[in-house]
Amino acid sequence: MRRYLAFILLSLLTVSSCYAQQRKFHFVENKMGSPFNLILVHTDSFQAVQLAKECFMLIDSFNHIFSDYDSTSELSRLCAQADNRYQTASPALWDILVQSKKAWQQSKGAFDITVSPLSRLWRRMRRENRFPDSSEVLMQKKRVGFGLLTIDTLQHRIRFNKQSMQLDLGGIAKGYVAQAVIDYLATKGVHSALADAGGDMAMSGSPPGTKGWIVGVNVPETTDELLTTKLLLHNMAVATSGDAYQFIEHNGRKYSHIIDPRTGYGISSQRNVTVIAKDGATADWLATACSIASIIEAKQLVKKMGAELLITEIRNNRVVYYDTPGFGRYWK
Repeated sequence: MRRYLAFILLSLLTVSSCYAQQRKFHFVENKMGSPFNLILVHTDSFQAVQLAKECFMLIDSFNHIFSDYDSTSELSRLCAQADNRYQTASPALWDILVQSKKAWQQSKGAFDITVSPLSRLWRRMRRENRFPDSSEVLMQKKRVGFGLLTIDTLQHRIRFNKQSMQLDLGGIAKGYVAQAVIDYLATKGVHSALADAGGDMAMSGSPPGTKGWIVGVNVPETTDELLTTKLLLHNMAVATSGDAYQFIEHNGRKYSHIIDPRTGYGISSQRNVTVIAKDGATADWLATACSIASIIEAKQLVKKMGAELLITEIRNNRVVYYDTPGFGRYWK
């Protein structure tokens, strides 16, 4: 499920000079459809620049595998051959497909990377500024369902059991790539870094002289208004999902760009969902799934995944908060 996530603010703290000249280096490039912010702590500016270049090259390599906008990507080429034949996946694509299957199973279908036909329909409807007929939704819904895929775990192959199926990794890929960047930096001896893939963040250890990275969370239905209290995080990931950016209004009701693959329609609740998890991919897909699920189902899901959840929802022109018991310990 491709979606634009609510903006999360990075508070960049200065580092005391008593830490052997360690400094924060901040780099940003447009990657995967949005600004990708990379912050790393290092003693050497030249090495920091070199590491940033390597990280952005790594991001490009993943994007050339996962993108459904790039017609030459591995994912696009895989979907172009969506028939009853087995196709072999590269290690990275295979890994994210396996994680996506587990996400689909754990979320009871709320997260489903086969939702692409519906996502494309609703994107076209937004461009045309019209609401789809129920027959249009039903036609595309017939091409959706992870159960229509066969995953060969022995030979790392995938088979589409229905023609014209399409995959969309937008609800997991950014978190996956952000985590991959943090893991790569760790192999290079950098253990204090943050990767922000357009709102999907992964981070390693705290910057020197601090207790963690400070992260702000959006007020629902806004793009730049933040809750007054901030999060303090390290060695984990956080993702936020909301509908402030893309939606369709019909008969006085807003339908989000986040599609429920089980119904074929965009969700209509006015909420932001923030998930704190152990890795970027998990935080990313949980944020999508918990946007679609009911409040009770979302809490049960994150508990099962060992994550924490905050939902801010507008009801009767008031902001209402729902969270899991452990979320509060991350407030600064």
